[in-house]
Amino acid sequence: MTSSSFSSAHIPDRYDFESMYAGEAKAPPVQPWDIGRPQPALVAVHEAGMVHGDVLDVGCGLGDNATFLAARGHRVTAVDVSETAVREARRRAVAKGVDVDFVVGDATRLSGYEGRFGTVLDSACYHSLAEDQRRPYLAVLHEACRPGALLHMFAFAEELEAPFPGPHRHSARSLRDVVGSIWNVVSVEEAAYASSLGVDDIRAMIKSEYPDADPDSHRLDGLALDEFGKATMPVWHVIAERRG
Repeated sequence: MTSSSFSSAHIPDRYDFESMYAGEAKAPPVQPWDIGRPQPALVAVHEAGMVHGDVLDVGCGLGDNATFLAARGHRVTAVDVSETAVREARRRAVAKGVDVDFVVGDATRLSGYEGRFGTVLDSACYHSLAEDQRRPYLAVLHEACRPGALLHMFAFAEELEAPFPGPHRHSARSLRDVVGSIWNVVSVEEAAYASSLGVDDIRAMIKSEYPDADPDSHRLDGLALDEFGKATMPVWHVIAERRG
């Protein structure tokens, strides 16, 4: 089963994440992004010394990445459109004794943060945006940053084989073109994005969201899993520097 096994016609143009988190909309039986820990790819970025100054975490979801960075000495502002997600993110941060400024807001319409941040983290936010939202979103992030700031973006990869369906996928070329229209793209490299989905979870998600699809059961049974018994998703890790 590859990413092309699921028609793009099944992919919604926009997502109602508040309804998903609140359980009011049709959603996967398991939330694929809720792994209960920071994304390993983000941990690797931090360990490589590529997170500087105040951090903006856009589309922060349940806040595990933001909490990780704050626990390592960064002042973090974390934004998500879902009030339910932000409430849970605050609870998780308090449970770990970590201070994060969690904000309910639309990441495509941020204001009041001009020239503030040294690093922006987009951990699977961009690929949930509709086409007409992408450039305005990147421009808003650019305005929120100080000169020399870095953007780390993790977006589902169009060219790479994926074990389960997901939001909009992007080619390395399209990311270079669109991000590069506003930011200076430093690199676009393959990375692995951890999920909360085991094989049975993937089957249940496909049955729930793609009832007409015919998943390759043989391939699912032979799927390589991480140390937690969960599937990973191929993503592009875009590193870009604030222009000007």
